[in-house]
Amino acid sequence: MIDFQVDPIAFHLGPIPVYWYGIAYAAGLFVSYLVLVRQARRFGQDPELVGNGLIVIAIAALIGGRLYHVIDQWVLYKDDLLRIVLPPYSGLGVYGGLISGLIAFVGLVRYHRISPWVWADVVAPALFTMQAIGRWGNFFNQELYGPPTDLPWGIAVDCARRVAAYPCATYPEATTAFQPLFLYESVSGLLGATLLIWLSRRRPYPLRAGDLILIFFIWYSTVRFLLENLRTGNWFVGGIATAQLMSILFGLGAFLVLVYRHRRSEDAIPERDQPQSDSPDDELDALRPG
Repeated sequence: MIDFQVDPIAFHLGPIPVYWYGIAYAAGLFVSYLVLVRQARRFGQDPELVGNGLIVIAIAALIGGRLYHVIDQWVLYKDDLLRIVLPPYSGLGVYGGLISGLIAFVGLVRYHRISPWVWADVVAPALFTMQAIGRWGNFFNQELYGPPTDLPWGIAVDCARRVAAYPCATYPEATTAFQPLFLYESVSGLLGATLLIWLSRRRPYPLRAGDLILIFFIWYSTVRFLLENLRTGNWFVGGIATAQLMSILFGLGAFLVLVYRHRRSEDAIPERDQPQSDSPDDELDALRPG
């Protein structure tokens, strides 16, 4: 069992507490920015569009993710509505962030009159890196864990932060470890980002514009669907966890679009949008440990 419990507050700026959750989110955005800039150059796009675009999409994703989480965990907020907007924040719903971020993305590509499919491929690996790093905010908040486990990488969870299904009276803190679902999503994000960046570097380029983002949705939705089986306290619709329903919609939808588009030769990526040749400063460096 890994018993490494950290105060959710990293430090204070005067009277203002700075939470590890926010630091993880900011670190994820920073690394995602580096990946976005390098991928934009690889696809022959203007990297100057990345900065402002990332801010707009990040804010939209933050709002949508928070709203989804509040709806999902309404029982935690119904008696104290100020907890919705005041720190410490206990989580963000990924699917809510994806929906609101997608809306912001569509607005940006229409405003700049750029190729939505090519830029979606630019964005795809960065979504994985955001997930890989941002999920560690859940670790510091001691959330996003599964059932008790005997696995050596099981994590300890403070009694005060337990979900109702795992009280300390039944599962003593000193001897009970839990499945680290945040870690599984983080590792999945790292592997997914590595795969998409590798695919974008292949010569000749084997994919069509938009394939990377569709692979992201299929990959993430599959992993999330499976991990939801280990979670408790989910929001259910018709006896099925809402996150699993969203996973089916996103994953199956992306798969059908991928199959349909590959049946149409006219959707092949234009030559001008092909990823550029490798350079010593390639984007895989952003994912390699120092």
